[in-house]
Amino acid sequence: MTTITTAARRRTGSRGRFRGAALGVAAWLAGILFVLPILWMVLTSFHSEVDAATNPPSLTASLTLDGYRAFFGLDGGASPWPALLNSVTASVVSTLLTLLLALPAAYALSVRPVRKWTDVLFFFLSTKMLPMVAGLLPVYLFAKNTGLLDNIWALVVLYTAMNLPIAVWMLQSFLSEVPAAVIEAAQIDGARLPTILWRVVTPLALPGIAATSLICFIFSWNELLFARVLTGVVAETAPVFLTGFITSQGLFLAKVCAASLMISLPVLAAGFAAQDKLVQGLSLGAVK
Repeated sequence: MTTITTAARRRTGSRGRFRGAALGVAAWLAGILFVLPILWMVLTSFHSEVDAATNPPSLTASLTLDGYRAFFGLDGGASPWPALLNSVTASVVSTLLTLLLALPAAYALSVRPVRKWTDVLFFFLSTKMLPMVAGLLPVYLFAKNTGLLDNIWALVVLYTAMNLPIAVWMLQSFLSEVPAAVIEAAQIDGARLPTILWRVVTPLALPGIAATSLICFIFSWNELLFARVLTGVVAETAPVFLTGFITSQGLFLAKVCAASLMISLPVLAAGFAAQDKLVQGLSLGAVK
């Protein structure tokens, strides 16, 4: 009996190791599949326009920095720094405003839930069901009549309103994980609501707040439709600047790849800097 049990355990262990190895190989293949287009974009950005436009593309073509020279305006083109500064301003300020408004709302819907709080959450979610293009004309007319066309602060307000529903939804799930005993202890010590919110709840929910802020920052940084319509020269953002490399005449693939890579770097840097908090926040159950 002992010999049979030992053999069964060995077979079970072998199956487990084989299953783990197979899952590891599948994970690596999936990762390579998702990263391959990015690697191809990086390689294309170092090719000349003629080599980048060949079909099939050549892996052994000579490398050049012409695409990056065009992005930074070293060949006589426009400088990307004003557009990048506008994107940083719109993304960072709108993310801070979103968190400032969403945190108290999420607290009211999770730690101290109001009546029919599920209806409130559904109302927030319903605002995301409207296609963005459906609200484009009213927003454009409002910006035109109020003198906010080509104004970066119009995008700040717009991005804040766009990201607020998803931020409330995520933070509500994160804050619901905060132990009620901690809040009750703070109340017994005489702490008021602002103190509880900013000094007790916020540190405990910091991973979730970091995940929410990163997602809001990415959504704001990548937004193109409203930025394309509402901005011109002064408030042009990085995605709008990127579309300027696409022309109806001539070749532009290498320049677009170089510009896409450079514009993606701030988002990648933010994700890398907040990766620990991001993993902790997503593991709390807000994103399933």
